[in-house]
Amino acid sequence: MKKGSNSFAAIFLVVTLVLFLGKFRAIEAVTCSVMELSPCAGAITSSQPPSSACCAKLKEQKPCLCGYLKDPNLRPYVNSPNAKRVAKSCGVPTPSC
Repeated sequence: MKKGSNSFAAIFLVVTLVLFLGKFRAIEAVTCSVMELSPCAGAITSSQPPSSACCAKLKEQKPCLCGYLKDPNLRPYVNSPNAKRVAKSCGVPTPSC
């Protein structure tokens, strides 16, 4: 019985490692481009709710948000009340950079 539990533990460890590395590589593959957030333009410049495409792109670009906030040309847009509202609606926390 102990041999079976060791096999299960080894399989569990391998599966966990594969899932972790897959997530890490997905984060690594994000290309930071503020133009990727164009589906959010309408929601950020008005009071309309964000679309599902906007939320998907915002979540995809989440690793890039600190870089956008550090750019003096982009900061006013990314840090605006409407941008924060959109991020909150999409479930993307405001980064603390």
